[in-house]
Amino acid sequence: LDILKRRKKGLIFPALIVLFIALIVIVIYPPVYRSTATILIEEQEIPSAYVQTTITGFAEQRLQSLNQRIMSSTKLLEIINRFNIYQDLRKKETVEEVVETMRKDIKFSTISADITNPQRGGAPSPITIAFTLSYEGRDPQTVQQIASVLSSLFLEENLKVREEKALGASKFLGVETATVQKQLAEVDSKIARYKEKHSLELPELLQVNVSGIDRVENEIDKLRQQLTSLKEKESYLRSQLSTVPPDDATLLRELRAKLTQLESRYSKKHPDVIKTNREIAELRNRNAASRSTKNSAGVSPVPDQPDNPAYVNLASQLAGVQSEIEMVRRQSGQMNRKRDEYYRRMEGAPRVEQSYKALLAERNSIQLKVDDLMKKSLEAKTAQGLERDKMGERFTIIDPARLPEKPVKPNIPIILLLGVCLGIGAGVGTVSLQEFNDRSVRDPKTLSAVTHLPVLAAIPYIITEKEIRERMHVPKRFLMISAGLFRISGRS
Repeated sequence: LDILKRRKKGLIFPALIVLFIALIVIVIYPPVYRSTATILIEEQEIPSAYVQTTITGFAEQRLQSLNQRIMSSTKLLEIINRFNIYQDLRKKETVEEVVETMRKDIKFSTISADITNPQRGGAPSPITIAFTLSYEGRDPQTVQQIASVLSSLFLEENLKVREEKALGASKFLGVETATVQKQLAEVDSKIARYKEKHSLELPELLQVNVSGIDRVENEIDKLRQQLTSLKEKESYLRSQLSTVPPDDATLLRELRAKLTQLESRYSKKHPDVIKTNREIAELRNRNAASRSTKNSAGVSPVPDQPDNPAYVNLASQLAGVQSEIEMVRRQSGQMNRKRDEYYRRMEGAPRVEQSYKALLAERNSIQLKVDDLMKKSLEAKTAQGLERDKMGERFTIIDPARLPEKPVKPNIPIILLLGVCLGIGAGVGTVSLQEFNDRSVRDPKTLSAVTHLPVLAAIPYIITEKEIRERMHVPKRFLMISAGLFRISGRS
């Protein structure tokens, strides 16, 4: 208390100076008003189990994307020119700096709630359900109008972006479907050409080739047996032909030699002799008739040509048998080549089957893609209709921007409280500094301790009339400052 009495000026004056500075700040700093709109994020009207939207991602991500669109320099500059704001700044700063100032005056924040999500095991997780959009400025009416414009821009931009994304997804899936369908047609054409090229080596014809081999083997066995029979017949005819003279002269000589042998053993009336004579006579008559016919026809006789009917008959039979043998051999060769062709098909069947299966697998894979893309394309068109009819997720203004009644800046109570605290701190600091630097003696005990001598008498402090007048002025100043503070507080 003694220190406060002695250092009251050092305590009060710094406090008053700091409070005065706080008052100057309050008076000089222009009032800033804020208008806020609250927008609710509503889910689509039709359950997602029936119609799946093509707009994916978290709500906060989409909001940030929309915020970047709204905060673009073009849109903000349109608002600045429309409401003719930041006139002072536009005179001394660039357009980008003015736009950046407006970005700082716009406040965007999300509102989340803990929602139980069955897909995450029922654990509650924060989900964005709404957001607020604020604008700060000096004119309350302009602030409200700009906040309303910004909230409307959010609603319009959200609908526009959702429709564009739905349309883009539908177009993209349509183009992808057409591309994959073209690939499917190319693979189908490739399969058709491959089947045409390897029509007899396909896996489904394996049983046909096996049956063909069995049939050809049976034909080859039959031809082999037929060839054996014909060769035996050929050998027989050759042996028979070797015993028959090829012409009548040779036969006539043989018959005459035979007749001589018979006459040497038998009489002329013996049947063998009679038969041989008859054969000789018939042979002579036939030769005479043959020569007469050839002479009348003007045909000269051909030397060494067989004219024995029996020989000619056997030779003709032998030629026929040889022709049949040649034909059977040709047929056997054809059957062997046909059998080799069947075996070649069967040997190439695994390779053809592997390539064929690869083509079928490729086709099945592309077909699955086509089916999936067609399904997604249909869903995208349905989602596009959902967004076009404004039945998807949408924004709803639940708390429109209102006309602000009080400024949010400067915060007068906070500034005053801060001024009081700083003023008291400044006064206490000043007093502490004065006491630390003051080496004077102010009481008998301190004087006795310093001089090590006894104090005989102490004269009390005498207050002058000037000091009394100064003490009377201090309460008046305090009352005036207090009244000023109350008036300023009333503004807030």
